Amino acid sequence: MTRQQPKTAFSACPHDCPSTCALDVHFDPDGRIKRLNGARDNDYTAGVICAKVARYAERLYHPDRLLKPLRRVGAKGEGRFEEISWDSALDLIAEKFLSAEAEFGAESVWPYHYAGTMGLVQRDSILRLRHAKGYSRQFDSICTNIAWTGYVAGTGRLAGPDPREMAVSDQIVIWGTNPVATQVNVMTHAITARKKRGARIIVVDVYRTETMKQADIGLIVKPGTDAALACAIMHVLFRDGFADRDYLEKYTDCPDDLQAHLQSRSPEWAAAITGLEAAQIEEAARLIGEVRKTYFRLGYGFTRSRNGVVAMHAASSIAAVTGAWQYEGGGAFHNNGAIYELDKEMIEAGSLKDPAVRALDQCLIGRILTGDEAALLGGPPVKAMLIQNTNPVSVAPEQDLVKQGFAREDLFTVVHEQFMTETAKMADIVLPATQFLEHDDIYKGGGHQYLILGPKAVEAPKGPRENIFVINEIAGRVDSRPHPGFDMSARDQIAWMLENSGYGTLEDLEAGKWIDLQPDFETAHYLKGFGHADGRFHFRPDWGRSAAPNKPEGDPFGPWQTMPELPDQWDSIEIADEQHPLRLVTAPARSFLNSTFNETDSSRKKEGRPEVWLRPEDAARFGISDGEKVKMGSRRGVVTLHARLVETLAPGTVISEGIWPNDAFEDGKGINTLTGADPVAPYGGSAFHDTAVWVRAV
Repeated sequence: MTRQQPKTAFSACPHDCPSTCALDVHFDPDGRIKRLNGARDNDYTAGVICAKVARYAERLYHPDRLLKPLRRVGAKGEGRFEEISWDSALDLIAEKFLSAEAEFGAESVWPYHYAGTMGLVQRDSILRLRHAKGYSRQFDSICTNIAWTGYVAGTGRLAGPDPREMAVSDQIVIWGTNPVATQVNVMTHAITARKKRGARIIVVDVYRTETMKQADIGLIVKPGTDAALACAIMHVLFRDGFADRDYLEKYTDCPDDLQAHLQSRSPEWAAAITGLEAAQIEEAARLIGEVRKTYFRLGYGFTRSRNGVVAMHAASSIAAVTGAWQYEGGGAFHNNGAIYELDKEMIEAGSLKDPAVRALDQCLIGRILTGDEAALLGGPPVKAMLIQNTNPVSVAPEQDLVKQGFAREDLFTVVHEQFMTETAKMADIVLPATQFLEHDDIYKGGGHQYLILGPKAVEAPKGPRENIFVINEIAGRVDSRPHPGFDMSARDQIAWMLENSGYGTLEDLEAGKWIDLQPDFETAHYLKGFGHADGRFHFRPDWGRSAAPNKPEGDPFGPWQTMPELPDQWDSIEIADEQHPLRLVTAPARSFLNSTFNETDSSRKKEGRPEVWLRPEDAARFGISDGEKVKMGSRRGVVTLHARLVETLAPGTVISEGIWPNDAFEDGKGINTLTGADPVAPYGGSAFHDTAVWVRAV
């Protein structure tokens, strides 16, 4: 009998919003997943994916995967659980949720989620339960809000030039992101431009990343000083005649005011702030001025600072000064979120949303769970939680407070997960979850323009269930308001959304695998006008009333009244002082994605161990040797890890790559013990890369 030949399927990576790579899935003859590749027939993914996703079979078939519902029998965090049936678990969840609601009101139940999967159905169906019950809403502040606000302040719309145009650009400026580790397809197109057109690659970051190693020019700046660099570049552009006057008059709001403002923002001024040499700034500005087809690929990393909104706005303004938006392969791109225009009523039940229900800030979870009245917005305590697609005990800031909150005996916590994460260990009920190849979903790419189908490729083990199952089952047990979305499968949800969004049928998408939604050239490059009412790029944002994509209800957050009127360096960062003389950036690791993949052996071996990178002169100041065990502390806590001495950091900067499991640290305290949760002006978000610290040998 002839053995069946290996088959293939298609899917989409669920793990990173800029990429959501189109995938080819390869099987062994016995039907098990063997490997994943980037889809060659998708011209953004272009056959390339990151190494960690290529090895996904290791995660799918991991021996430590959760397979049975569990109920806690030991103390919180002790890790002692017993198996329980799905029906018993769901009945107990409903009982506890209804009890909390009866005593404290529906807002005492807080469904908490984020982007562990980028699938629109499996990620966002939790909103349907939230809205149908009037449970506390969530203000999504942990990742995108700072960056999106800064970009939209200028453009008026969260969209930009086709990311595939990098391949036809004459110069690509990769600013504040490390795509070799986090968005590998950016490098695919940038390297294509270099090979075919001789394009130059310029990288701006706070240390010599793997991306900067591939650049023609690398600019290493001190954390939180990107706006100073951007202003000095624009100073040179105006000074040396590189500013496109015709474009500025037609498409921007106040070019003369900007030029006058920037007269004192010279390369020498910026050098003293950024740590660069004035000559480096002059050279970069000249190259940007001379090469009109310059494509600015603006990342998230440089915005994760207390002045990150201002930094993003300043960097995006450079393309308006040169008029780079006019050219194919030119302009400034951050995210394409506004192009999709999806009707997600069946997924989210937005028609049932009550704006009067409080929206709790997800980054303030530690303060919320420890009873901070301001963080609770004047409402009742949180008494019950359902957590999907995130691991706050590891990834949320102010980790000590987060742990204290989850340790409350009066807090009933349900975690629906694939592995026994730090958050799952603190739960009362742990439910096993499917992985993305085991359920149907659909994905959109923030960093590209494709709506991609991710159909179920293999059967899940007997125990795990998909997110939509858990949501629908809980809804049926807690007397939620009726909504047709609760009676739909994931495929039904996808089909309804496609047809009601005007994107055809599910059968059409299954045949085509993805839909290209990139707007026409003139729209994408704002040649018909920018997204503001006056059709102009705004150098002068109205920070108090800016139409931010993720703006919460109520007044702006933080000290927004002191934000600069025009692009400028804003000294709102956590300044190093005598007690905390260094500034920490918690950068992504190449083999992890937040806390995903830190459970796989291959990723952990590649990353080694939790470390802090210091410049040799900084290490010498504090008597620290290479490889030595050290303690690092901020105003919020202390962690223990090992030192690595490297030359390629900005002065006074330390780097710790990757979110390691808490138990990888000697004292069980992960890196986010050090980071703060105070909301960034003007509309919130957390400054994960903006922490003043001390480091000393143990």
